[in-house]
Amino acid sequence: MSIPIAFVGCSHIHVPGFINMLKKVDGVSVKYAWDPEIERAQKWGGEVGAQVVTDLNVIAKDPDIKAVVITSKTVEHTALVKKFAKAGKHIFVEKPLGMSAEDAKKQAKMINKAGVLFSTGYFMRSFPINMYAREMIQSGKLGKITRISMSNCHQGSLAGWFDTEWRWMTKPKQSGCGAFGDLGTHILDILLWFMEGDKVKRVTGAIDSATGRYGKVDEYGQGLIRFKSGAVANIAAGWVSNADPYKMDISGTDGELYVEAGKLLIKTKDMEKAQEVTDLPDAMPHAFMIFIERIAGISELPVVTADEAALRNKVMEKIYLAARENTWING
Repeated sequence: MSIPIAFVGCSHIHVPGFINMLKKVDGVSVKYAWDPEIERAQKWGGEVGAQVVTDLNVIAKDPDIKAVVITSKTVEHTALVKKFAKAGKHIFVEKPLGMSAEDAKKQAKMINKAGVLFSTGYFMRSFPINMYAREMIQSGKLGKITRISMSNCHQGSLAGWFDTEWRWMTKPKQSGCGAFGDLGTHILDILLWFMEGDKVKRVTGAIDSATGRYGKVDEYGQGLIRFKSGAVANIAAGWVSNADPYKMDISGTDGELYVEAGKLLIKTKDMEKAQEVTDLPDAMPHAFMIFIERIAGISELPVVTADEAALRNKVMEKIYLAARENTWING
C-alpha cells in the first residue's frame, strides 16, 4: 500500500532532486502538487503523476494525505506550516524555516503544538566525515574544543544558476537571505550539531556582493561565532567560488581533525604525524529521504527538529545584523 503525500509549493531549486529521490522509493506516492503559479505545479507534479490543485483545502482535508513537502518560496512558509500543522500533517520544510528568527520561532511553536513529524533539508548531517567529527567532539576525544573552521561554497552566481525559475532565491524579500544564508545555514547547522550542549555567546560577520548579477543580494560572507565554552568558529559560504571543496578544521586540546583533498585526517597529541581516518561510519540517507522513510515506517533515524531549525534561523539573522552594523551581537 502506497502512502500518499503532497508537494506544497514547487519553487525551490531542490524540487527536481527530491522528485528524483521519490521515483526510486516504493511505498510513497505524490498525490497532489500545488503552487501559486499553476504552471510550476503542472511541470513538477507531472513528473510524478500528481494531481495539480489550486485549493490548498483539498490537500489539508484529505485524510489519506499523511505528509506535505513544503518547497515553496520562504516567504510562504509560515502560512503553509500553520495550515498543515493544524490539519495534522507531517511536514518537511526546505530551509531556511522562516524569513526571520521570529517567523521561524512561530512555525516551530505551531509544529510542536501539533505533535507532527518535522524535518528540513540539512543533508550534511548524513556525511560520514561529519558524523565521525560529531562523535569525536561529543565524546570528548578531541579534548576541549578551541577552534572550528568550515566552508561551503559553489559557483551559483558565476554560472548563472538562478537565471531561470530559481531567480526568486536571489530576492531576500522572498527567500529571506542571500548566498551566505543559503549555503551558510548548512554549515551553521553542522557547527551547532557538533557543539550540541554548548551555546552561542555572540556573533559577528562580513557579508558582501561580488558580481552584481542578481542585484544587491549578498554573494559571499563569513561569520565568526563565539561559544560560551570559549570555542571560536568561522563559517564561510558563497555563490562566487570557482571550486567548492568541503573544508573543515576542528582543533581541540587533545587532537585535530581536518579535511585535506577530500580526506579526513586526524592528529592527536599521541601521534607523531597526522593519519587518514579510514573507519568512517556509513553515510546516512539524505535528510529528505530520512523524513520520507520515517513517515513510511521503515526508519527510526533522527530528523532535524523544528526547534533546531528555528535556532539556525536565529543565529544566522544575528550574523547578518552584526555584519550590517559592523559589531558583535550577543547570541
